[in-house]
Amino acid sequence: MRTGAKRKASDMKLLFITGNRHKFLEAESILKGCGVKIEHGSLSIPEERGEDCEAIAAAAARAAYRALKKPLFVEDSGLFIESLNGFPGAYSAWAFGKLGADGILKLMTGTVKRGAEFVTAIAYADEDGVRTFVGACKGTVAPMQRGSTGFAYDAIFVPEGQSKTFAEDPELKARVSHRRMALEKFAKWLEEKEKS
Repeated sequence: MRTGAKRKASDMKLLFITGNRHKFLEAESILKGCGVKIEHGSLSIPEERGEDCEAIAAAAARAAYRALKKPLFVEDSGLFIESLNGFPGAYSAWAFGKLGADGILKLMTGTVKRGAEFVTAIAYADEDGVRTFVGACKGTVAPMQRGSTGFAYDAIFVPEGQSKTFAEDPELKARVSHRRMALEKFAKWLEEKEKS
């Protein structure tokens, strides 16, 4: 951060561009614990297609910064299922809209190997360019939906070493989720950035 523009982490209020209110509330809760305040922003930007969440997030952050000219961050997440060759992956939001979690479970009927990984990529953009932060959480896909909290695929994802889905145990999700991992890396970088 340039001299004269330094702010304490407690004074930061960054713009999070997302059309997903659930993601905003989750990020707000996690970053608040790191001393970073955020505000919700909505902007219609064309989403780059591809299979890499990090590249998609970086392109979106770049486009958003070009439009708004203010520091901001975006996020792209995906559920990568081994037996489906990584599907739905970076197309998770689209697949959920078309198939829902039950549709994904149907695709996995009879599948014994149920390994999966949730990945989140945070991309931050300012006048100095774009920085990305990736978080991942390994686990398995449950045989049926379980739990009533969370959103999207939370009811079918069981993190490694656990027996409950994210939707059954929101406290578990708050501790170990892919989103938490990425956001904590981001918050740590912001703290180091303001010190420099």
